[in-house]
Amino acid sequence: MGEKIFWTRARARNPQRYIRAAALFATLPVFASPAIGGTIQQVSAHGILGPRTTQIVQPLAFRSEPPQRRYQVTAPIRSNVGKGRPKISGPADASLPLVVIDAGHGGHDPGAISPHGGQREKDVTLAIAKAVRDEMLKSGRVRVALTRDSDKFIVLQDRYQIARKLNADLFISIHADSADNTQASGGTVYTLSEIASDREAQRLAARENKANILNGVNLGGADANVSSILIDLTQRETMNVSADFAKLLLREATPNMRIRGNSYRFASFIVLNAPDTPSVLFETGYLSNASDVSFLASSTGRQKVARAVANAIQVHFARRIVTR
Repeated sequence: MGEKIFWTRARARNPQRYIRAAALFATLPVFASPAIGGTIQQVSAHGILGPRTTQIVQPLAFRSEPPQRRYQVTAPIRSNVGKGRPKISGPADASLPLVVIDAGHGGHDPGAISPHGGQREKDVTLAIAKAVRDEMLKSGRVRVALTRDSDKFIVLQDRYQIARKLNADLFISIHADSADNTQASGGTVYTLSEIASDREAQRLAARENKANILNGVNLGGADANVSSILIDLTQRETMNVSADFAKLLLREATPNMRIRGNSYRFASFIVLNAPDTPSVLFETGYLSNASDVSFLASSTGRQKVARAVANAIQVHFARRIVTR
């Protein structure tokens, strides 16, 4: 009734404006309150039409889910561990220790690039890894696998997971870094630490880890407290073995190549995070140093590095056999 009086008064005051407004109103949809039913009247340019009765069976509810996106793209990241596992070289004797050599970087990740000739870290590390493998196989006492034997990229987690999947007894990651100080030279060995032991180790760890996320250890249905204890005990033992091998590697490397002062360090490298595989990262030199580049790029230099690593490995496993 109120609406009828409104339109009647509007028509009396200004007939032309009333006709235009009524015509526009007649084109609009009819709405009712979502919570009640009722009678709604429509108006045309010639007056009120008949009443329209609406009935709401159930109150309308607010949308409980957000509207679907019109476009959606998903790109799942799958691990390649377990697919195309690397070849194990050496005697076909599963009782012999297995060493996994990891050539750092690869594929679209060149690593450090030397200002002295443009040597790329990914190429240098692959050549050294192959030389280490060949030298180790001469003894016939160990088996060897490379995480990569060509120029391809491998996710950081997959590198140490390869060693775990193969039940490796030792994991060695080969690198050749660069430094702002062109005088810096010589080899350095790193083992795992939750907190980097110095600023350089912290910088290296941050750079190596920047594109990746660390995976947890799957202990199946074990209780959370039990899992934590098992991981801690295993990790501690693994870190102790890693530390022993790191010192041994530096001892064997000293007669064969230049070793940097304060050469044993700690860093939180992702590739060292295998809780049950002793692991070290061997920085064989600095591509920013002309002398180191010349040494690492030569077959003679790579052979000396390989001999140092092979000797350390033989002594390491000999000690392990004696202490069993």
